[in-house]
Amino acid sequence: MYIIVVGAGSTGTPLAEIATEGGNEVVVIERDPEKAEAAASEFDCLVLNDDATEKETLVDAGADRADAIISTTDVDATNIMICLLSKELEIPTVVSVVANPEHMNLYRQIGVNTMENPQRLIAEYLYRAVKNPSIEDYMRIGEEAEVFEIRVEEDAPVTGMTIDQAAQSGHLQGDMLIVAIERDGEGDPITPRGATTVKGGDLLTVYSAEGVTPEVTDVFGHFEDH
Repeated sequence: MYIIVVGAGSTGTPLAEIATEGGNEVVVIERDPEKAEAAASEFDCLVLNDDATEKETLVDAGADRADAIISTTDVDATNIMICLLSKELEIPTVVSVVANPEHMNLYRQIGVNTMENPQRLIAEYLYRAVKNPSIEDYMRIGEEAEVFEIRVEEDAPVTGMTIDQAAQSGHLQGDMLIVAIERDGEGDPITPRGATTVKGGDLLTVYSAEGVTPEVTDVFGHFEDH
């Protein structure tokens, strides 16, 4: 792929590294001379020390043959201008970081794939690690629903129960679903069925419509999350 990365900051720099290591042809546009020089010395790619909000800069970066452009600046006005120009230049895939979540709809209106401010996502992830130490990984879906990984304690209420038994006993509410089970000694993740037994030590991937609450983590034996 031919990818244009705008910005060589805390998001754009690792992005450029991943993209180049993946065998893609990458062009980085960075307005700050020092950051541009640092990127040029670190990555095997073309780095333009220029302003990506200028149409000519995107043309110089190879917009006519680019498969995608990713804008990573921390200023929404800059990102939106870059996205609009990219759409005008008919770059097939336009992706941008969103600095202020209140602007998310504006990006969507112009047909841009978006990602919330990575720094905020990191902060939220760290806060979650303190608030719910039992959660090994999670992903938010919509306003409240979440998919998360949690390990089953030996003395958990659902340990030794089948999925059907856990549901019938009320431990697994209708808005909770065990999506996958990783178990020591099993090569591949187990796809749970009604007759599948939950065992202590299992790493579960769980969907919860109400997100991760103390009542939810209690089901798997993590009473410390209160």
